Amino acid sequence: MMSQCRNLALLLFLSVSPLLHSHLFTHAASTSPPATHPRIIVRDDYYDYDDTDNHSTPPKVLTPVKTPILRSQICQYNPCFENQEPCSELSARTGCLCPGLSGDDKPPHAPRIQDLLLVKQGDNRGKVEIQWCAPSSKVSGYRVVVERSEGDVLEFGDTSRRGLVGHLEVGTKVCVEAVNKAGHSEPSEFSCKRYDPPTSPDHKLLAGIVGGGVALLVLLIIAAVILWQYQMFKKAKRDSNDGLGNPSYSREGTL
Repeated sequence: MMSQCRNLALLLFLSVSPLLHSHLFTHAASTSPPATHPRIIVRDDYYDYDDTDNHSTPPKVLTPVKTPILRSQICQYNPCFENQEPCSELSARTGCLCPGLSGDDKPPHAPRIQDLLLVKQGDNRGKVEIQWCAPSSKVSGYRVVVERSEGDVLEFGDTSRRGLVGHLEVGTKVCVEAVNKAGHSEPSEFSCKRYDPPTSPDHKLLAGIVGGGVALLVLLIIAAVILWQYQMFKKAKRDSNDGLGNPSYSREGTL
């Protein structure tokens, strides 16, 4: 009898416990405050990182590096000046640029003759001096060739820009050549010139005197011719007047 009562009580408790559990859960849900979540604000201008946090690292900002622009300058070099440092050596020492400079592995360009001058004073009076400008090439020396010359070719150093070529006749052709280990330059219209000496002051004075004398003589001849024609005209007019004033001439002319 007791066991039957106990089984009946247990069965009654099991049937009532789901309802009790549902009621308690509903009451707790209605009486407990609602759960709230904190608001997260993300700021772009500030980052707080912990040194021990290896999960995320701030982005690296790469600063652009400006490469300096090297501007080389033209070498302060005058190809017509004598005894100056070669432009190739000046470029190697300072880093400047030689305009159009070619190496010694190619024959040099032709130099340019400035003038053929007659020496008027000193021990070399009467001789001719040649002056030239260097080409835009590496040069080891220069040589001057005179037309119809029986002597050897004149040679000069790489820093030379002038030299004596002796006595020259009018119209003699003179050429200057640049030389390096690859060969020598070819003649051109700028590297060759014919000697045309300027007229001396004495010759100019003599020519002026002769010209003035000839002009004076011509003027005298013209004046004499004009004077002669004038005298002949006066004589003819006088003879004409004398003939008209003679009465016998007039009567004879009427008979």
